[in-house]
Amino acid sequence: MTMPSERTRALIQTRDFLVEIAQDSAMSESFRRQARKLLRHYPTSNEILRAGQLEERRVDRLTEPFLSSSID
Repeated sequence: MTMPSERTRALIQTRDFLVEIAQDSAMSESFRRQARKLLRHYPTSNEILRAGQLEERRVDRLTEPFLSSSID
């Protein structure tokens, strides 16, 4: 079972990976273009961590948080 902190880390690392692809001149232009398209709507690490904070503060607690406020 994936923990919220692991999921959060994976989302942040995926963004970093897309940034690397978008900036790597050794990659084909079509790959870099696709990475830039995806990044246009992909949340920043701060937005992902903030979403985790909001989920952790939820009062209803009917479900476990999907994200975490940290990646530890």
